[in-house]
Amino acid sequence: MLENILLIVSVILIAVVLLQSNKASDAGQIITGGNEALFGKMKERGLELFISRLTMFLGLLFFVISFVLFVR
Repeated sequence: MLENILLIVSVILIAVVLLQSNKASDAGQIITGGNEALFGKMKERGLELFISRLTMFLGLLFFVISFVLFVR
């Protein structure tokens, strides 16, 4: 039962991570010196904030279920 829930959480987590906006290009600007956009006041809003929080929640849920399965 718990294994099936872990599988479902895993698939949803993968899908949500793929839906997130690409922040890698912003992080790459640190090396090239264009970091004003990276350290600017850029806050997540709306759907982006929801997806970010959903990713954190699903990651935590994945960790907890994996730990429970390991201990069991």
